[in-house]
Amino acid sequence: MTRRILLVAHPRRPEALNVAKGVIERLTSLGIDVSLQTEEAHAMDLKDSARVHVAQEQEAEECELVLVLGGDGTILRGAEFARSVDIPLLGINLGQVGFLAEAEREALDATVEHIALRHYGVDERMTLHVDAWHDGDLIATSWALNEVSVEKSSRERMLEITLEVDGRPLSSWGGDGVIVSTPTGSTAYAFSAGGPVVWPQVRAILLVPNSAHALFARPLVLGADTHVAIEIRETTERCGVMWCDGRRHVDLPPGARIEVREGWRPIRLARLNDAPFTDRLVAKFNLPVTGWRGSSHGPASRG
Repeated sequence: MTRRILLVAHPRRPEALNVAKGVIERLTSLGIDVSLQTEEAHAMDLKDSARVHVAQEQEAEECELVLVLGGDGTILRGAEFARSVDIPLLGINLGQVGFLAEAEREALDATVEHIALRHYGVDERMTLHVDAWHDGDLIATSWALNEVSVEKSSRERMLEITLEVDGRPLSSWGGDGVIVSTPTGSTAYAFSAGGPVVWPQVRAILLVPNSAHALFARPLVLGADTHVAIEIRETTERCGVMWCDGRRHVDLPPGARIEVREGWRPIRLARLNDAPFTDRLVAKFNLPVTGWRGSSHGPASRG
C-alpha cells in the first residue's frame, strides 16, 4: 500500500521552501508519496507527478501524517489539516521558539528516517470548542489547540465583559479581554499575559484576564469539564473580536456571548522520544539550571 505524507511549509519563506524541497526528495526516494497545498507547490515550482501530489481539497485525505516545516504559526496551520482527518502532526522547527515542534532543523535527516521507519509515538492534546451567539443566533463556531482569545477591536476603548463558569457569574471587568487556553497553549499567548505554565498531561482549562482593570483578575485553572462563557456587555461602544489560535477570527457585536468547553476531538502530536516536558521547557525558554546536582539515589520514594 502506498504511503503518503502531507507536507506543510510557509509558502512565503524561501528558507522553509528550500528545506521542503530536500525533504520531498528524501521522502520520495524512500518510496513515500508527498502531498502539498497548491500555494506551496506553486512557490516551489512543483507539479503533480508520480510521487508528488498537489492537493486541491481535503488536503490530508489518505495521508498518514502531517509534517510541518516552520514555527508555531505554521504548525498551527498544519494542525487544521491533521485534525480534519484525525492523523498525527509532526513539526520541525524553523522558527524561533517553536514550542509545538518535535524536532529542530539540525535533526532533519534523523526525523525523516523516523518517519520512514514509523518510529514515533503519538500524544493526544486536548482542544477547545467555541460557539459565539448573539440574540439567540449562532454566529460562529470553531476550535482551538492553543487558545480562544476574546479581545477589544479598538485600541482606545476597553472591552467590558462578564465571565461565567458552569452557569454561574464569576466576575466582570474592563480591559483588553480574556484568554481561554488549553495546557498546550499555556506557553503561548496565555503565558505572555501572565498565565501559569501547565504540564500538557493535565486536563484543564485556563482563564487568563488580559490587562484587566479589576481587583479580582488573576489567572484561573479550571477542570476540563468546565463550561466557560464570556458575555460582552451591551454597553460596550465598539465590538470585540474572537481569535482561535491567532488564525481564525470573527467580529463580536455588543451583547455577544462566547461559550467555550473542551473540544470533542483532540490533536494527535507525533513524538520521537520520551523526553519529559521539564526538559522541553528548559530548552525552549533557555532556563538557568546551572548548579543542579540531582538525587544520587534516584527519585525520592513516597512514604
